[in-house]
Amino acid sequence: MEPTGRFTKWARWARQFAAPSTPAFLDRRRSPFWVLVHKEMRDHISSWRFIILLGLMVLTAIGSLYTAMANIRSAIAEDETTSFVFLKLFTATDGTLPPFITFVSLLGPLIGIALGFDAVNAERSKGTLARLMAQPVPRDTIINAKFVAGLLVVAIMMLVLGFLTIGMGILMIGIPPTVEEFFRIVLFLLVSIVYIGVWLNLAIMFSILFKQAATSALSCLAVWLFFTLFFAMVVNLIIGATAPTEITDVEQLIGYQGFVQNILRISPSQLYSEVTTTLLVPTVFTLGPITIEQAYGYVPGPLPLGQSVLLIWPQLTGLVAAACVIFAIAYRIFMKQEIRSRS
Repeated sequence: MEPTGRFTKWARWARQFAAPSTPAFLDRRRSPFWVLVHKEMRDHISSWRFIILLGLMVLTAIGSLYTAMANIRSAIAEDETTSFVFLKLFTATDGTLPPFITFVSLLGPLIGIALGFDAVNAERSKGTLARLMAQPVPRDTIINAKFVAGLLVVAIMMLVLGFLTIGMGILMIGIPPTVEEFFRIVLFLLVSIVYIGVWLNLAIMFSILFKQAATSALSCLAVWLFFTLFFAMVVNLIIGATAPTEITDVEQLIGYQGFVQNILRISPSQLYSEVTTTLLVPTVFTLGPITIEQAYGYVPGPLPLGQSVLLIWPQLTGLVAAACVIFAIAYRIFMKQEIRSRS
């Protein structure tokens, strides 16, 4: 029986208020975007390559933490300021194993490449992409969901590894990190997610350009090896051949060194190295060349977190811009690309 009287108005108003008014993009139960994100995340987490890479990252984190603990006393003795002891877990090493930040710089791009090199061409070769496009799903939803799913998997992995390292460090050292140390570590993890996201976008772009997954994977690895190993060598060769023979002015020398450093910053690994070093080594007060007059009278001491963030702001902006530009290129190529079903 329908309610009557004043209660009828309240019931009608309650039904209208309870009606689903959430946009389809935000409603996970109705939005195809979140359905695709969930599906992509499930495929990534259940794949053997993700399990192997995760195990490799865990082993390297444990190895770097063990090396840092074995040399933390000598690292503290060499440092003039001992107010950031906990950060030594991420930077201290004796040369046998690289520190944690070096492992992330080397293995992080491999994670991004592994999650994205076959994001599109694998589904195209199986014929599932054409069947998906036949459904009432916007085309941009597919590429957006693949990127968001890969970035969420990377974020979960990095945050778990970071907090695992923090927990093991607390158990081994016996003291928790300070508030500033904790925020520096969190910023380091967020920057690592952005850095890996650059290579994830590059891998997705190559998976759109090339039909074979092996070709896209080799292309991504070639770009990674070039910027990681050979880019600095190429820049040094070019600079050695084109450097001016005589530089008498100090300002001219500083300007030339700054120009060389800006060329090296084209590489994402160089930007990431500068950002992470500044965050995890608070005594770094500059990232460019300085004169003796500028260094004279400087009292060694850690920078506050706000000053460190201001120092790395251009590099951080460059990483975010690189990720956005690469994704925009991949987005445009995917939207313009013709997709045909397999006969």
